[in-house]
Amino acid sequence: MSIREVAKRAGVSISTVSRTINNASSVDPKTAARVKKAMEELRYYPNTHARSLVSGRSGILGLIVSEITNPFFPELVKGFEDVAIQHGYEIMLSSTGYDSARMALCVRRMLERQAEGVAIMTSEMDQPLIDELIHRQVPTVFLDVGSARGLISNIVVDYASGINQAVEYLLSLGHRRIGFISGPLTLKSARIRRSAFIECLRRKANIGNEGMVKEGDHTIDGGLAAMFSLLESGDPPTAVLTSNDMTAIGALYAVRRKGWSVPDDVSVIGFDDIHFAQFTEPPLTTVALSRRLLAEMAINALLQHLDPEKYGTPVQGAEYVITPALVIRASTGAPRCLPRDTVEHEASASFS
Repeated sequence: MSIREVAKRAGVSISTVSRTINNASSVDPKTAARVKKAMEELRYYPNTHARSLVSGRSGILGLIVSEITNPFFPELVKGFEDVAIQHGYEIMLSSTGYDSARMALCVRRMLERQAEGVAIMTSEMDQPLIDELIHRQVPTVFLDVGSARGLISNIVVDYASGINQAVEYLLSLGHRRIGFISGPLTLKSARIRRSAFIECLRRKANIGNEGMVKEGDHTIDGGLAAMFSLLESGDPPTAVLTSNDMTAIGALYAVRRKGWSVPDDVSVIGFDDIHFAQFTEPPLTTVALSRRLLAEMAINALLQHLDPEKYGTPVQGAEYVITPALVIRASTGAPRCLPRDTVEHEASASFS
């Protein structure tokens, strides 16, 4: 079905149909409604490729994530797509698998498809790729990597605040032997969380326990192995904080495999608050990082560069900060060696 048939059915010119498809404000609302009704009746779908050739706009926003199998990222993709659709864009998705060579292919694919803006929600990025995006004048937003300047914006997650909230809560419950399972230390975000954990224990309780810090890989298997290592030590922790919820799920399984109980024998806290976290057994206490807010920040940063008249004058090299928040569920409690009722009452008062 062609645009000519639509014009004939609606009783308008081809150019009026074209302007209606492109949401031009010059088309009378009643005429636009008649055109849209004709399109529905004829089941006409505009050729988006042809439209992009004429307008020079692809209507595509690129989204690059690290690992599509981690539930955090599909939840981020959903939020990104929901917000993009609200603004009349579609998304093009790529996953790097934490591979810098694959990252280069993802960026190249975005450029070849003429993505109008790109959100790179990963922990890895090579400077030559940043330089290429700058050269092509593509508005770009990063998650905690690179430096914001020009058309490049950066979303900074206050990981230290999230870690501090979790550590302070465990200290308020009476825990002093607190372990930590980090992400792979090749990632900047993993190093930030690890350092924040060690610094918070030293500052709040004068505790130095680097021996209870294990490196994981952000997977369930990595959490399982690291937690076994902590539990099999001569003086195991009474509580363990993990770098993400997938690691925490592995840690929960390790505790069960040992024949222990959460939180009676050891408390566990995750990070991210993926949807599954509330359905683990017991439900997981975690540090929530809003994927919807991340998506809204990223798309708004891109749209300000793409359409400043509609979305406001962009701030060159803008940085946006998102602060996680502790969500308390049933995987945390006072250590056995303390009067549980007293400690839990004090902790509840501190965080109410």
